[in-house]
Amino acid sequence: MLNPNLDEIQLTKEEYERYSRHLILPEVGLDGQKRLKAASVLCIGTGGLGSPLLLYLAAAGIGRIGIVDFDVVDNSNLQRQVIHGTSWVGKPKIASAKNRILEINPNCQVDLYETRLSSENALELLAPYDVVVDGTDNFPTRYLVNDACVLLDKPNVYGSIFRFEGQATVFNYEGGPNYRDLYPEPPPPGMVPSCAEGGVLGVLCGIIGTIQATETIKIILGQGNTLSGRLMLYNALDMKFRELKLRPNPERPVIDKLIDYEFFCGIPQAKAEEEKRQMAMEEMTVQELKELLDSGADNFVLLDVRNPNEYEIAKIPGSVLVPLPDIESGEGVEKVKEILNGHRLIAHCKMGGRSAKALGILQEAGIEGTNVKGGITAWSREVDASVPEY
Repeated sequence: MLNPNLDEIQLTKEEYERYSRHLILPEVGLDGQKRLKAASVLCIGTGGLGSPLLLYLAAAGIGRIGIVDFDVVDNSNLQRQVIHGTSWVGKPKIASAKNRILEINPNCQVDLYETRLSSENALELLAPYDVVVDGTDNFPTRYLVNDACVLLDKPNVYGSIFRFEGQATVFNYEGGPNYRDLYPEPPPPGMVPSCAEGGVLGVLCGIIGTIQATETIKIILGQGNTLSGRLMLYNALDMKFRELKLRPNPERPVIDKLIDYEFFCGIPQAKAEEEKRQMAMEEMTVQELKELLDSGADNFVLLDVRNPNEYEIAKIPGSVLVPLPDIESGEGVEKVKEILNGHRLIAHCKMGGRSAKALGILQEAGIEGTNVKGGITAWSREVDASVPEY
């Protein structure tokens, strides 16, 4: 309801006090605060971006906030997902988020959807809301959110983060571009590492998430210039903001229905290839690796293909580090040959994916090896709990 009947909306005495700093802004004022109270916003995800976004939307007085998420709070979330607290570890994120929102502003109506967003439910979930905010971290869901917003004619406030860099824009607003104008085709699966693999600076989430909140509030108020048509890029290490112009592509395919976005992004195909590769590759469990290490055998080399900073965090005793990027460049292949010197090769990484990739490259160079299923994460969980899990 971006154009509500303001005469029907009233603020209580408590709300006048609560929003006093808004009310004295000419760009907000009483009418603007009523618009915020009448507005409804759906946030997809309560992670790094959704956390600051939801906090500030609640504080600003958004009348109705919907949250879509099916995950539970994990210890590794707490470094950046500031809406959640330690006492909520192991519990649903949406329940944690609602609890915090109502602590900030009990006037908010909070709708919870503990489900995975899909082509089957997206249109129904998005339809009742004025603005949709994308706080997701994967390409299939971003394309799904985009296409559903296009079909429903909803503004899509977008943000993404990785390591020290973030970006934000507004899609599908007042004839502006949508996500497919930025990314006509998804990148190959695995090309863009996840935050779990590449890491992310916690406060980066706050910066991009609050920019998304700002754009959402501006859309509701009808004030200022939004990021529609502009992709804002932020580098935290350099403390620099840049902008790229975005324009609708007149040749982009017409969006007339929702599709299988996992298939569109090549996820099932990549999984099938990975399973095929793993079936052809020898594997061992962490228990089998422990037995081998305990036996005192010296006819093998345990290769760790993680990054050096990961190796500093946790390592399996006796392992030798040759990072995957070195193996991909070819330099590491020669190093592995020298290290092996005729011995058996066993490789591991954090969870098994990168070591499988490394073994595939080494296999093409004539070096056979065995992959450790689950990597050092499985080692920490099932063999040696003193090894930190990260």
